[in-house]
Amino acid sequence: MDQETYDAYVAILEEELVCAMGCTEPIAVAYCAALARSALGAAPERVDVAASSNIIKNVKSVVVPNTGGARGIEAAAAAGVVAGNADAKLEVLAGVTPEQVEEMRAFLATHEVTVTPSERPWIFDIQVRVSGGGHTAFCEIAGSHTNVIRVERDGEVLLDQPFEEGAGEKDSGADRSLLSVEKIVEFAGAVDLEDVKQVLGRQIACNVAIAREGLTGGWGAGIGKVLLEAYGDGVANRAKAWAAAGSDARMGGCELPVVINSGSGNQGLTASVPVIVYAQELGVAHEELLRALVVSNLVTIHLKTGIGRLSAYCGATSAGAGAAAGITYLYGGRADEVAHTVVNAIAIESGMVCDGAKASCAAKIASAVEAGLLGMQMQRQGKQFFGGDGIVVKGVENTIRNVGVLAAQGMRETDRTIIELMCGSGAC
Repeated sequence: MDQETYDAYVAILEEELVCAMGCTEPIAVAYCAALARSALGAAPERVDVAASSNIIKNVKSVVVPNTGGARGIEAAAAAGVVAGNADAKLEVLAGVTPEQVEEMRAFLATHEVTVTPSERPWIFDIQVRVSGGGHTAFCEIAGSHTNVIRVERDGEVLLDQPFEEGAGEKDSGADRSLLSVEKIVEFAGAVDLEDVKQVLGRQIACNVAIAREGLTGGWGAGIGKVLLEAYGDGVANRAKAWAAAGSDARMGGCELPVVINSGSGNQGLTASVPVIVYAQELGVAHEELLRALVVSNLVTIHLKTGIGRLSAYCGATSAGAGAAAGITYLYGGRADEVAHTVVNAIAIESGMVCDGAKASCAAKIASAVEAGLLGMQMQRQGKQFFGGDGIVVKGVENTIRNVGVLAAQGMRETDRTIIELMCGSGAC
């Protein structure tokens, strides 16, 4: 493998596999609010949030961690201005104290926090304007969860970062166009594990811990527990149940961190936990698990690159295919086998929509993992879908490109309809 590609793949893993506490969209709102308060230099008297429809969709129903069970943009913004640590980025609310939770509640009860749709044409946009003591401050995040494009105080521009949707993101500098299934598998076999073991070790530790919490605590709809009680302890069901349980806890406001993938904790859980479960079942060496996680994470990122951060296309679908690719690698499969697994999984599950972050995400994760595992078993038994079967075309890279077009372009009207159904009555 050439050095440019090798270095890019290491950088992509480091950029994407970062820790976050809670669902990443409300956390991004809290981060933006914390930055605005920092620019103001004092506790604000008023907070005004403008957000794109996809942000509103993804924040509406999910519990914001360290808020005492509060939901929605208002709660996320209040948490950010009252107790957020802007330096911690996606762990902006990690250090909140019980006293600060009470301060947040009091702030919401006594201060005006407004939410309006953003007038920007971008899918991912968060703007927070705060005012107090005769001063104002403003922060805007666009494109991805930590991509700060503008900060102002009293009209003075403190930061101005040009942004064009689809032209790349400031916090995602490595070249994603270098990704391919064949090169990912080659990289997984060749990578010096010293270059990736820290980021992957953190992913294993964090994501298994929250999955275990999801199975032992009373979080969400308890999808992980339901799966185990209904379908037993076989490895395929455990892979689904543990991944779903992590989402049960995360969507329910659990305060444990998750190592995300492509900006999403649910995708980070889906891409990693099933691979870890299978590695334990097969008794493979830790080094082989790390290489399989390289495959699962990079395949997920590759699939998501053409789709974008937010879409009507459920991100768990891509991560389920990525997990199946990693599990195929554990079974000894290499580029051809991984490619067939990914195409099969895409063909099975590409119709699942995203209707925001909430408890049912755990069930969608289970479905995505099931589709990935079926795609893997088809491949192992010499079965496959062929070019011309729906959106499948000859060649895994061509099929992946089709998925990107379907999700990013073809499902725009679907996304608008979903948002209207969720928010048309004013419930958002």
